Amino acid sequence: MLVSIFNDVVGPVMRGPSSSHCAAALRIGRISRDLMEGKIDHVLVQFDTGGSLPATHKSQGSDMGLFGGLLGWEADDDRLPDSGEWLKKAGIDLQFEYGEYGDTHPNTYRLTLKNANRQHQVIAISTGGGMFEIVEIDGASVSIGGDFDETLVWGSKQLASVDPQTLCDELGADHVAVDAGNDSTLVHIQAQRPVPRERINALVPPESITQVNHAEAVLPVRSRKELQVPFQTCEAMLKYAERHCSDDNLGSLTLCDLALHYESARSGLGEAELIEKMCGIVRILRDSVDQGLAGTSYEDRVLGFQSGGYQKALEAGRLLDSGILNRMVLYTSALMEVKSSMGVIVAAPTAGACAAFPAACLALGESQDLSDGEIARGMLAGGMVGVFIATHWSFAAEVGGCQAEGGSASAMSAAALVTFMGGDAAMACGAASMSMQNMLGLICDPVANRVEVPCLGKNVLAVSNALSAANMSLAGFDAVIPLDETIAAAKAVAERMPREHRCTALGGLAITPTSLAIQKRLEGCGNCGC
Repeated sequence: MLVSIFNDVVGPVMRGPSSSHCAAALRIGRISRDLMEGKIDHVLVQFDTGGSLPATHKSQGSDMGLFGGLLGWEADDDRLPDSGEWLKKAGIDLQFEYGEYGDTHPNTYRLTLKNANRQHQVIAISTGGGMFEIVEIDGASVSIGGDFDETLVWGSKQLASVDPQTLCDELGADHVAVDAGNDSTLVHIQAQRPVPRERINALVPPESITQVNHAEAVLPVRSRKELQVPFQTCEAMLKYAERHCSDDNLGSLTLCDLALHYESARSGLGEAELIEKMCGIVRILRDSVDQGLAGTSYEDRVLGFQSGGYQKALEAGRLLDSGILNRMVLYTSALMEVKSSMGVIVAAPTAGACAAFPAACLALGESQDLSDGEIARGMLAGGMVGVFIATHWSFAAEVGGCQAEGGSASAMSAAALVTFMGGDAAMACGAASMSMQNMLGLICDPVANRVEVPCLGKNVLAVSNALSAANMSLAGFDAVIPLDETIAAAKAVAERMPREHRCTALGGLAITPTSLAIQKRLEGCGNCGC
Protein backbone atom coordinates (compact mmCIF):
# COMPACT_ATOMS: atom_id res chain seq x y z
CA MET A 1 0.00 0.00 0.00
CA LEU A 2 1.29 3.45 -0.89
CA VAL A 3 1.70 5.69 2.13
CA SER A 4 -0.78 8.54 2.69
CA ILE A 5 -0.14 11.51 4.96
CA PHE A 6 -3.63 11.10 6.46
CA ASN A 7 -3.51 7.31 6.81
CA ASP A 8 0.03 6.71 7.99
CA VAL A 9 1.54 9.94 9.28
CA VAL A 10 -0.96 12.46 10.71
CA GLY A 11 -3.65 10.25 12.21
CA PRO A 12 -5.59 8.41 13.34
CA VAL A 13 -7.67 10.58 15.64
CA MET A 14 -7.84 8.29 18.64
CA ARG A 15 -7.83 7.59 22.35
CA GLY A 16 -5.24 5.49 24.14
CA PRO A 17 -1.58 5.42 25.10
CA SER A 18 -0.17 3.79 21.95
CA SER A 19 -1.31 3.84 18.32
CA SER A 20 0.61 0.63 17.57
CA HIS A 21 -1.43 -1.02 20.29
CA CYS A 22 -4.77 0.78 20.54
CA ALA A 23 -5.62 2.06 17.05
CA ALA A 24 -4.07 -0.82 15.09
CA ALA A 25 -5.69 -3.43 17.34
CA LEU A 26 -9.03 -1.67 16.99
CA ARG A 27 -8.80 -1.75 13.20
CA ILE A 28 -7.83 -5.43 13.22
CA GLY A 29 -10.82 -6.09 15.48
CA ARG A 30 -13.16 -4.11 13.21
CA ILE A 31 -12.29 -6.16 10.14
CA SER A 32 -12.44 -9.42 12.12
CA ARG A 33 -15.92 -8.43 13.33
CA ASP A 34 -17.00 -7.83 9.72
CA LEU A 35 -15.79 -11.30 8.74
CA MET A 36 -18.09 -12.68 11.44
CA GLU A 37 -20.99 -10.48 10.23
CA GLY A 38 -20.97 -8.78 13.61
CA LYS A 39 -21.86 -11.94 15.51
CA ILE A 40 -19.09 -13.13 17.84
CA ASP A 41 -19.46 -15.57 20.71
CA HIS A 42 -15.84 -16.43 21.49
CA VAL A 43 -12.40 -15.03 20.64
CA LEU A 44 -9.05 -16.68 21.32
CA VAL A 45 -6.17 -14.18 21.18
CA GLN A 46 -2.65 -15.61 20.89
CA PHE A 47 0.64 -13.73 21.21
CA ASP A 48 4.12 -15.04 20.48
CA THR A 49 6.35 -15.00 23.56
CA GLY A 50 9.20 -13.68 21.42
CA GLY A 51 7.25 -10.52 20.53
CA SER A 52 6.33 -7.38 22.43
CA LEU A 53 2.64 -8.02 23.09
CA PRO A 54 2.73 -10.54 25.98
CA ALA A 55 4.38 -7.86 28.13
CA THR A 56 2.48 -4.83 26.84
CA HIS A 57 -1.00 -5.72 25.60
CA LYS A 58 -2.74 -4.85 28.86
CA SER A 59 -0.93 -1.69 29.92
CA GLN A 60 -0.37 -0.10 26.50
CA GLY A 61 -3.91 -0.47 25.25
CA SER A 62 -3.97 -3.44 22.86
CA ASP A 63 -6.80 -4.99 24.85
CA MET A 64 -8.74 -1.72 24.96
CA GLY A 65 -8.38 -1.21 21.21
CA LEU A 66 -9.05 -4.82 20.21
CA PHE A 67 -12.17 -5.00 22.37
CA GLY A 68 -13.45 -1.76 20.84
CA GLY A 69 -12.83 -3.08 17.35
CA LEU A 70 -14.65 -6.33 18.07
CA LEU A 71 -17.58 -4.17 19.18
CA GLY A 72 -17.42 -2.13 15.94
CA TRP A 73 -16.33 1.18 17.49
CA GLU A 74 -14.21 4.04 16.12
CA ALA A 75 -10.73 4.79 17.49
CA ASP A 76 -11.90 7.93 19.31
CA ASP A 77 -15.02 6.40 20.94
CA ASP A 78 -15.40 7.71 24.49
CA ARG A 79 -16.35 4.23 25.74
CA LEU A 80 -12.94 2.74 24.89
CA PRO A 81 -11.45 2.91 28.41
CA ASP A 82 -14.31 0.64 29.55
CA SER A 83 -14.35 -1.59 26.46
CA GLY A 84 -13.62 -4.71 28.53
CA GLU A 85 -16.86 -4.29 30.42
CA TRP A 86 -18.78 -3.55 27.21
CA LEU A 87 -17.37 -6.72 25.67
CA LYS A 88 -18.74 -8.76 28.57
CA LYS A 89 -22.14 -7.07 28.22
CA ALA A 90 -22.13 -8.05 24.54
CA GLY A 91 -21.72 -11.69 25.58
CA ILE A 92 -18.34 -12.13 23.90
CA ASP A 93 -16.12 -14.62 25.72
CA LEU A 94 -12.43 -13.82 25.32
CA GLN A 95 -9.32 -15.84 26.13
CA PHE A 96 -5.60 -15.02 25.89
CA GLU A 97 -2.77 -17.48 25.27
CA TYR A 98 1.00 -17.00 24.93
CA GLY A 99 3.19 -19.46 23.05
CA GLU A 100 5.98 -20.02 20.56
CA TYR A 101 4.32 -19.60 17.17
CA GLY A 102 7.34 -18.55 15.12
CA ASP A 103 5.99 -15.06 14.42
CA THR A 104 8.71 -12.83 12.99
CA HIS A 105 6.98 -9.48 13.59
CA PRO A 106 6.96 -8.29 17.23
CA ASN A 107 3.37 -7.01 16.98
CA THR A 108 1.58 -10.12 15.69
CA TYR A 109 -2.05 -10.85 16.57
CA ARG A 110 -3.51 -14.34 16.14
CA LEU A 111 -7.29 -14.36 16.52
CA THR A 112 -9.68 -17.30 16.39
CA LEU A 113 -13.28 -16.07 16.26
CA LYS A 114 -16.36 -18.27 16.64
CA ASN A 115 -20.11 -18.08 16.62
CA ALA A 116 -22.81 -20.70 16.19
CA ASN A 117 -22.49 -20.71 12.40
CA ARG A 118 -18.87 -19.94 11.51
CA GLN A 119 -15.26 -19.75 12.63
CA HIS A 120 -12.33 -17.72 11.28
CA GLN A 121 -8.65 -17.56 12.13
CA VAL A 122 -6.97 -14.23 11.48
CA ILE A 123 -3.27 -13.36 11.66
CA ALA A 124 -2.42 -9.66 11.59
CA ILE A 125 0.48 -7.35 12.38
CA SER A 126 0.57 -3.80 13.73
CA THR A 127 3.09 -1.89 11.62
CA GLY A 128 3.22 1.43 13.52
CA GLY A 129 1.21 4.63 13.92
CA GLY A 130 -2.12 2.78 13.90
CA MET A 131 -1.42 1.02 10.60
CA PHE A 132 -1.76 -2.75 10.25
CA GLU A 133 -1.86 -5.62 7.80
CA ILE A 134 -3.93 -8.78 7.96
CA VAL A 135 -1.62 -11.36 6.41
CA GLU A 136 -3.59 -14.60 6.71
CA ILE A 137 -7.20 -15.72 7.05
CA ASP A 138 -8.02 -19.38 7.59
CA GLY A 139 -4.61 -20.41 6.25
CA ALA A 140 -4.89 -18.37 3.05
CA SER A 141 -2.37 -15.58 2.44
CA VAL A 142 -3.94 -12.13 2.12
CA SER A 143 -2.85 -8.52 2.35
CA ILE A 144 -5.54 -6.38 3.95
CA GLY A 145 -4.60 -2.93 5.17
CA GLY A 146 -8.00 -1.33 5.56
CA ASP A 147 -7.78 0.78 2.39
CA PHE A 148 -10.33 -1.18 0.33
CA ASP A 149 -13.70 -2.78 0.83
CA GLU A 150 -12.90 -6.49 0.90
CA THR A 151 -14.93 -9.37 -0.51
CA LEU A 152 -13.65 -12.87 0.30
CA VAL A 153 -15.13 -15.72 -1.72
CA TRP A 154 -14.39 -19.19 -0.31
CA GLY A 155 -15.03 -22.36 -2.22
CA SER A 156 -13.88 -25.60 -3.77
CA LYS A 157 -10.81 -26.21 -5.90
CA GLN A 158 -12.94 -25.31 -8.90
CA LEU A 159 -12.43 -21.64 -7.96
CA ALA A 160 -8.70 -22.04 -8.61
CA SER A 161 -9.44 -21.91 -12.34
CA VAL A 162 -10.81 -18.35 -12.07
CA ASP A 163 -8.68 -15.85 -14.00
CA PRO A 164 -8.03 -12.96 -11.58
CA GLN A 165 -7.65 -10.24 -14.20
CA THR A 166 -10.76 -11.25 -16.12
CA LEU A 167 -12.84 -11.33 -12.93
CA CYS A 168 -11.36 -7.99 -11.84
CA ASP A 169 -12.34 -6.37 -15.13
CA GLU A 170 -15.84 -7.84 -15.17
CA LEU A 171 -16.55 -6.77 -11.58
CA GLY A 172 -14.98 -3.33 -12.00
CA ALA A 173 -12.85 -4.15 -8.97
CA ASP A 174 -9.44 -2.72 -8.10
CA HIS A 175 -7.64 -6.01 -7.47
CA VAL A 176 -8.41 -9.73 -7.45
CA ALA A 177 -6.15 -12.52 -6.15
CA VAL A 178 -6.70 -16.28 -6.03
CA ASP A 179 -5.13 -18.45 -3.32
CA ALA A 180 -5.58 -22.18 -3.93
CA GLY A 181 -5.07 -24.21 -0.77
CA ASN A 182 -5.14 -27.95 -0.21
CA ASP A 183 -8.75 -28.07 0.91
CA SER A 184 -10.28 -24.81 -0.31
CA THR A 185 -9.67 -21.80 -2.54
CA LEU A 186 -9.98 -18.11 -1.70
CA VAL A 187 -10.86 -15.47 -4.28
CA HIS A 188 -9.95 -12.14 -2.68
CA ILE A 189 -11.62 -9.07 -4.23
CA GLN A 190 -10.63 -5.51 -3.31
CA ALA A 191 -12.88 -2.71 -4.52
CA GLN A 192 -14.44 0.64 -3.63
CA ARG A 193 -17.56 -1.15 -2.36
CA PRO A 194 -18.52 -4.70 -1.34
CA VAL A 195 -19.33 -6.98 -4.26
CA PRO A 196 -22.87 -8.44 -3.89
CA ARG A 197 -23.28 -12.22 -3.91
CA GLU A 198 -25.55 -11.96 -6.94
CA ARG A 199 -22.81 -10.43 -9.09
CA ILE A 200 -20.35 -13.09 -7.97
CA ASN A 201 -22.83 -15.87 -8.78
CA ALA A 202 -23.22 -14.46 -12.28
CA LEU A 203 -19.49 -14.80 -12.94
CA VAL A 204 -18.44 -17.78 -10.81
CA PRO A 205 -20.23 -21.15 -10.65
CA PRO A 206 -22.45 -20.82 -7.55
CA GLU A 207 -22.06 -24.49 -6.65
CA SER A 208 -18.32 -23.93 -6.17
CA ILE A 209 -18.88 -21.24 -3.49
CA THR A 210 -19.15 -22.20 0.17
CA GLN A 211 -19.02 -18.79 1.84
CA VAL A 212 -18.72 -15.07 1.05
CA ASN A 213 -17.39 -12.54 3.57
CA HIS A 214 -17.28 -8.76 3.41
CA ALA A 215 -15.20 -6.22 5.35
CA GLU A 216 -15.40 -2.45 5.06
CA ALA A 217 -12.40 -0.13 4.67
CA VAL A 218 -11.27 1.45 7.94
CA LEU A 219 -8.74 4.05 6.71
CA PRO A 220 -9.66 7.66 5.90
CA VAL A 221 -7.89 7.59 2.51
CA ARG A 222 -8.64 4.63 0.25
CA SER A 223 -6.41 3.06 -2.37
CA ARG A 224 -7.53 2.50 -5.95
CA LYS A 225 -6.53 0.66 -9.09
CA GLU A 226 -3.32 1.71 -10.85
CA LEU A 227 -2.55 4.25 -8.14
CA GLN A 228 0.71 6.14 -8.71
CA VAL A 229 2.51 8.89 -6.81
CA PRO A 230 5.12 11.29 -8.23
CA PHE A 231 7.95 10.27 -5.86
CA GLN A 232 8.70 8.05 -2.85
CA THR A 233 12.15 9.25 -1.74
CA CYS A 234 13.45 12.65 -0.75
CA GLU A 235 16.02 12.56 -3.54
CA ALA A 236 13.35 11.82 -6.16
CA MET A 237 11.15 14.58 -4.72
CA LEU A 238 13.88 17.21 -4.99
CA LYS A 239 14.60 16.18 -8.59
CA TYR A 240 10.87 16.33 -9.32
CA ALA A 241 10.77 19.85 -7.87
CA GLU A 242 13.73 20.91 -10.00
CA ARG A 243 12.09 19.60 -13.19
CA HIS A 244 8.72 21.07 -12.29
CA CYS A 245 10.18 24.51 -11.62
CA SER A 246 12.21 24.42 -14.84
CA ASP A 247 9.25 23.35 -16.97
CA ASP A 248 6.85 25.90 -15.45
CA ASN A 249 9.37 28.75 -14.97
CA LEU A 250 8.89 28.74 -11.19
CA GLY A 251 11.42 29.95 -8.66
CA SER A 252 11.09 27.08 -6.18
CA LEU A 253 8.57 24.78 -4.51
CA THR A 254 8.12 24.54 -0.78
CA LEU A 255 7.91 21.19 0.95
CA CYS A 256 4.20 21.88 1.46
CA ASP A 257 3.74 22.38 -2.29
CA LEU A 258 5.38 19.02 -2.90
CA ALA A 259 3.33 17.36 -0.16
CA LEU A 260 0.18 18.60 -1.87
CA HIS A 261 1.39 17.22 -5.21
CA TYR A 262 2.05 13.86 -3.56
CA GLU A 263 -1.10 13.57 -1.46
CA SER A 264 -3.34 14.79 -4.25
CA ALA A 265 -2.05 11.95 -6.42
CA ARG A 266 -2.33 9.49 -3.52
CA SER A 267 -5.82 10.43 -2.33
CA GLY A 268 -7.49 11.81 -5.44
CA LEU A 269 -8.43 14.95 -3.49
CA GLY A 270 -7.75 18.49 -4.64
CA GLU A 271 -5.29 20.76 -2.88
CA ALA A 272 -8.02 22.87 -1.26
CA GLU A 273 -9.69 19.72 0.07
CA LEU A 274 -6.39 18.47 1.51
CA ILE A 275 -5.71 21.76 3.28
CA GLU A 276 -9.21 21.78 4.75
CA LYS A 277 -8.76 18.16 5.85
CA MET A 278 -5.58 19.15 7.70
CA CYS A 279 -7.36 22.22 9.13
CA GLY A 280 -9.76 19.78 10.77
CA ILE A 281 -6.77 18.08 12.40
CA VAL A 282 -5.45 21.47 13.57
CA ARG A 283 -8.76 22.21 15.28
CA ILE A 284 -8.78 18.83 17.03
CA LEU A 285 -5.23 19.39 18.25
CA ARG A 286 -6.00 22.87 19.56
CA ASP A 287 -8.97 21.48 21.51
CA SER A 288 -6.73 18.74 22.92
CA VAL A 289 -4.16 21.29 24.11
CA ASP A 290 -6.91 23.32 25.79
CA GLN A 291 -8.22 20.18 27.47
CA GLY A 292 -4.76 19.33 28.74
CA LEU A 293 -4.11 22.79 30.16
CA ALA A 294 -7.53 22.78 31.86
CA GLY A 295 -6.46 19.70 33.84
CA THR A 296 -6.77 15.95 33.33
CA SER A 297 -7.13 12.95 35.61
CA TYR A 298 -7.03 9.19 35.18
CA GLU A 299 -6.45 6.51 37.78
CA ASP A 300 -4.03 4.28 35.89
CA ARG A 301 -1.20 6.63 35.02
CA VAL A 302 2.27 7.48 36.27
CA LEU A 303 2.25 11.27 35.93
CA GLY A 304 -0.43 13.64 37.14
CA PHE A 305 -1.45 17.08 35.89
CA GLN A 306 1.82 18.99 35.47
CA SER A 307 1.31 21.22 32.43
CA GLY A 308 -0.78 23.65 34.50
CA GLY A 309 2.16 24.24 36.81
CA TYR A 310 4.45 24.83 33.85
CA GLN A 311 1.99 27.35 32.43
CA LYS A 312 1.83 29.27 35.70
CA ALA A 313 5.62 29.32 35.99
CA LEU A 314 5.92 30.52 32.39
CA GLU A 315 3.38 33.31 32.87
CA ALA A 316 5.04 34.36 36.14
CA GLY A 317 8.46 34.68 34.48
CA ARG A 318 9.99 31.95 36.66
CA LEU A 319 11.40 29.90 33.76
CA LEU A 320 14.65 30.34 31.90
CA ASP A 321 14.24 32.40 28.76
CA SER A 322 13.90 29.87 25.96
CA GLY A 323 11.74 31.92 23.62
CA ILE A 324 9.16 29.95 21.65
CA LEU A 325 10.56 26.68 22.99
CA ASN A 326 8.81 27.21 26.33
CA ARG A 327 5.47 27.40 24.55
CA MET A 328 6.33 24.23 22.60
CA VAL A 329 7.22 22.39 25.82
CA LEU A 330 3.97 23.57 27.42
CA TYR A 331 1.86 22.25 24.55
CA THR A 332 3.87 19.03 24.41
CA SER A 333 3.16 18.40 28.09
CA ALA A 334 -0.54 19.18 27.71
CA LEU A 335 -0.96 16.80 24.77
CA MET A 336 0.87 13.97 26.52
CA GLU A 337 -1.38 14.39 29.56
CA VAL A 338 -4.49 14.20 27.39
CA LYS A 339 -3.16 11.01 25.83
CA SER A 340 -2.47 9.44 29.22
CA SER A 341 -5.94 10.35 30.50
CA MET A 342 -7.60 8.63 27.49
CA GLY A 343 -8.60 11.90 25.88
CA VAL A 344 -8.70 12.47 22.11
CA ILE A 345 -5.33 12.97 20.44
CA VAL A 346 -3.92 12.65 16.93
CA ALA A 347 -1.21 10.05 16.36
CA ALA A 348 1.27 12.29 14.57
CA PRO A 349 3.11 10.15 13.77
CA THR A 350 2.22 7.87 16.73
CA ALA A 351 0.37 8.15 20.04
CA GLY A 352 3.58 7.68 22.02
CA ALA A 353 5.11 10.56 20.02
CA CYS A 354 1.86 12.47 19.55
CA ALA A 355 2.95 15.76 21.07
CA ALA A 356 6.19 17.14 19.60
CA PHE A 357 5.06 17.74 16.02
CA PRO A 358 1.64 19.28 16.84
CA ALA A 359 3.15 21.37 19.65
CA ALA A 360 5.83 22.77 17.34
CA CYS A 361 3.27 23.71 14.69
CA LEU A 362 0.68 25.16 17.07
CA ALA A 363 3.20 27.15 19.10
CA LEU A 364 4.84 28.69 16.05
CA GLY A 365 1.47 29.37 14.48
CA GLU A 366 0.35 31.17 17.62
CA SER A 367 3.56 33.20 17.88
CA GLN A 368 3.22 34.37 14.27
CA ASP A 369 -0.57 34.75 14.32
CA LEU A 370 -0.98 32.23 11.50
CA SER A 371 -4.37 31.06 10.25
CA ASP A 372 -5.44 27.42 10.53
CA GLY A 373 -4.78 27.09 6.81
CA GLU A 374 -1.21 28.31 7.20
CA ILE A 375 -0.62 25.93 10.12
CA ALA A 376 -2.11 23.13 8.04
CA ARG A 377 0.40 23.85 5.25
CA GLY A 378 3.29 23.47 7.71
CA MET A 379 1.85 20.21 8.98
CA LEU A 380 1.53 18.91 5.43
CA ALA A 381 5.21 19.72 4.92
CA GLY A 382 6.15 17.76 8.03
CA GLY A 383 3.83 14.98 6.91
CA MET A 384 5.83 14.62 3.70
CA VAL A 385 8.92 13.75 5.72
CA GLY A 386 6.81 11.18 7.55
CA VAL A 387 5.84 9.66 4.20
CA PHE A 388 9.49 8.94 3.41
CA ILE A 389 10.02 7.35 6.83
CA ALA A 390 6.87 5.21 6.67
CA THR A 391 7.62 4.12 3.09
CA HIS A 392 11.13 2.92 3.79
CA TRP A 393 11.09 2.09 7.49
CA SER A 394 8.59 2.24 10.37
CA PHE A 395 7.18 4.43 13.13
CA ALA A 396 6.81 1.43 15.48
CA ALA A 397 8.94 1.47 18.62
CA GLU A 398 8.61 -2.31 18.70
CA VAL A 399 10.57 -2.31 15.44
CA GLY A 400 12.95 0.62 15.89
CA GLY A 401 12.91 1.86 19.47
CA CYS A 402 12.10 5.49 20.22
CA GLN A 403 14.28 6.65 17.35
CA ALA A 404 11.39 5.42 15.16
CA GLU A 405 8.81 7.43 17.10
CA GLY A 406 10.57 10.41 18.67
CA GLY A 407 13.16 10.60 15.92
CA SER A 408 10.47 10.69 13.25
CA ALA A 409 8.42 13.27 15.14
CA SER A 410 11.49 15.46 15.51
CA ALA A 411 12.35 15.23 11.81
CA MET A 412 8.77 16.10 10.83
CA SER A 413 8.77 19.04 13.25
CA ALA A 414 12.05 20.43 11.94
CA ALA A 415 10.81 20.32 8.35
CA ALA A 416 7.56 22.07 9.31
CA LEU A 417 9.37 24.82 11.22
CA VAL A 418 11.67 25.58 8.28
CA THR A 419 8.64 25.70 5.98
CA PHE A 420 6.85 28.14 8.29
CA MET A 421 9.90 30.41 8.09
CA GLY A 422 9.94 30.43 4.28
CA GLY A 423 12.66 27.85 3.72
CA ASP A 424 12.60 25.79 0.55
CA ALA A 425 12.16 22.03 0.29
CA ALA A 426 15.88 21.24 0.31
CA MET A 427 16.38 23.34 3.45
CA ALA A 428 13.43 21.67 5.19
CA CYS A 429 14.72 18.19 4.33
CA GLY A 430 18.17 19.13 5.57
CA ALA A 431 16.67 20.15 8.91
CA ALA A 432 14.74 16.87 9.06
CA SER A 433 17.93 14.90 8.41
CA MET A 434 19.91 16.77 11.07
CA SER A 435 17.11 16.28 13.56
CA MET A 436 16.86 12.53 12.96
CA GLN A 437 20.65 12.11 12.99
CA ASN A 438 20.68 13.51 16.52
CA MET A 439 18.26 10.83 17.74
CA LEU A 440 19.74 7.66 16.24
CA GLY A 441 19.92 4.84 18.76
CA LEU A 442 17.22 6.19 21.08
CA ILE A 443 15.64 3.24 22.90
CA CYS A 444 12.05 2.67 24.04
CA ASP A 445 11.91 1.71 27.74
CA PRO A 446 8.52 2.69 29.18
CA VAL A 447 8.52 3.06 32.96
CA ALA A 448 5.90 0.87 34.67
CA ASN A 449 5.00 -0.38 31.16
CA ARG A 450 3.01 2.83 30.57
CA VAL A 451 3.61 5.25 27.69
CA GLU A 452 4.41 8.27 29.90
CA VAL A 453 7.95 8.15 31.29
CA PRO A 454 10.43 8.76 29.67
CA CYS A 455 8.02 9.37 26.77
CA LEU A 456 7.13 12.89 27.91
CA GLY A 457 10.81 13.79 28.14
CA LYS A 458 11.53 12.27 24.75
CA ASN A 459 8.72 14.28 23.16
CA VAL A 460 10.23 17.40 24.74
CA LEU A 461 13.64 16.31 23.45
CA ALA A 462 12.14 15.82 19.98
CA VAL A 463 10.66 19.31 19.78
CA SER A 464 13.76 20.97 21.29
CA ASN A 465 16.01 19.14 18.85
CA ALA A 466 13.70 20.09 15.96
CA LEU A 467 13.83 23.79 16.83
CA SER A 468 17.63 23.73 16.93
CA ALA A 469 17.92 21.78 13.68
CA ALA A 470 15.47 24.12 11.95
CA ASN A 471 17.42 27.20 13.00
CA MET A 472 20.68 25.61 11.92
CA SER A 473 19.26 24.78 8.51
CA LEU A 474 17.79 28.27 8.12
CA ALA A 475 21.26 29.66 8.94
CA GLY A 476 22.82 27.57 6.18
CA PHE A 477 24.27 24.66 8.18
CA ASP A 478 25.03 21.54 6.14
CA ALA A 479 23.20 18.33 7.13
CA VAL A 480 25.98 16.36 5.35
CA ILE A 481 23.98 13.10 5.25
CA PRO A 482 20.87 13.28 3.00
CA LEU A 483 17.51 12.45 4.58
CA ASP A 484 17.09 9.19 2.64
CA GLU A 485 20.44 7.93 3.91
CA THR A 486 19.64 8.99 7.47
CA ILE A 487 16.39 7.00 7.37
CA ALA A 488 18.30 3.98 6.03
CA ALA A 489 20.88 4.36 8.80
CA ALA A 490 18.14 4.50 11.46
CA LYS A 491 16.64 1.31 10.04
CA ALA A 492 20.05 -0.41 10.17
CA VAL A 493 20.53 0.71 13.78
CA ALA A 494 17.09 -0.70 14.64
CA GLU A 495 17.98 -4.09 13.18
CA ARG A 496 20.84 -4.30 15.69
CA MET A 497 18.88 -2.96 18.65
CA PRO A 498 18.17 -5.54 21.37
CA ARG A 499 14.57 -6.65 21.78
CA GLU A 500 14.72 -5.45 25.39
CA HIS A 501 15.06 -1.85 24.15
CA ARG A 502 12.19 -1.93 21.66
CA CYS A 503 9.04 -1.28 23.70
CA THR A 504 8.94 -4.59 25.54
CA ALA A 505 9.41 -3.06 29.02
CA LEU A 506 12.29 -5.52 29.50
CA GLY A 507 15.23 -3.10 29.57
CA GLY A 508 16.47 0.39 30.33
CA LEU A 509 14.42 2.46 32.77
CA ALA A 510 11.56 -0.05 32.56
CA ILE A 511 13.36 -2.54 34.81
CA THR A 512 14.66 -0.14 37.46
CA PRO A 513 13.42 -0.82 41.02
CA THR A 514 11.33 2.36 41.00
CA SER A 515 9.69 1.46 37.69
CA LEU A 516 8.81 -2.02 38.89
CA ALA A 517 7.40 -0.64 42.15
CA ILE A 518 5.20 1.86 40.26
CA GLN A 519 3.99 -0.91 37.95
CA LYS A 520 3.06 -3.08 40.91
CA ARG A 521 1.11 -0.23 42.46
CA LEU A 522 -0.74 0.62 39.24
CA GLU A 523 -1.68 -2.98 38.55
CA GLY A 524 -3.74 -2.82 41.71
CA CYS A 525 -5.69 0.19 40.44
CA GLY A 526 -8.79 -1.90 39.77
CA ASN A 527 -9.46 -0.35 36.37
CA CYS A 528 -9.90 -3.46 34.27
CA GLY A 529 -10.67 -1.38 31.18
CA CYS A 530 -7.22 0.24 31.17
